[in-house]
Amino acid sequence: MKAIRLARAEDSDSLLEIYGQYIDTAITFECVLPTGRQFAQRISGIAEAYPYLVCEEAGRILGYAYAHRQMEREAYQWNAELSVYLDRAAVSNGVGKALYGALIDILRLQGIRTVYGLVTVPNEKSERLHLSLGFRRMGTCRSAGYKCGAWQDVAWFEKQIAPYLPEPVPILPVGRIAKEKLEALLEAAARRIP
Repeated sequence: MKAIRLARAEDSDSLLEIYGQYIDTAITFECVLPTGRQFAQRISGIAEAYPYLVCEEAGRILGYAYAHRQMEREAYQWNAELSVYLDRAAVSNGVGKALYGALIDILRLQGIRTVYGLVTVPNEKSERLHLSLGFRRMGTCRSAGYKCGAWQDVAWFEKQIAPYLPEPVPILPVGRIAKEKLEALLEAAARRIP
């Protein structure tokens, strides 16, 4: 049975192994694989405020997803950018959709209003994932980065996840959400994986 949970520091080697499957592709614009220590610091830094999730089965991590602040200025705080990486053996079996869905549910509890996904295009599977979850394609940044011997285009996808009410309160760090509420949400997301 598959489970979705918050990432822990000891997951960093497994997550880095998955991320390493993409380092020589245009799916990530990072060109050099980070060290285990650097990757662990990223996880802990993001997890201070935003959800960083893993999906595992029988102790083996199948994929991970996380959110982070979309832009730095204060007025952008109600937005988040999402990322998901799956072990190549776990692609196209509902894990990515479940991880993204759980992220969105948690971000809604935090007070996030809009989520974004950036996809190097073409990437049919990632584009289809975003569209299946109700994202709309905002546009494409042409020749946004140079990797794999070519200039790569990046499409922006966006989704409203909560109403745009006046006088929004600052977002709630993920650690301040009741543990029971988080666990129930993650268990429900895992049950949706075929």
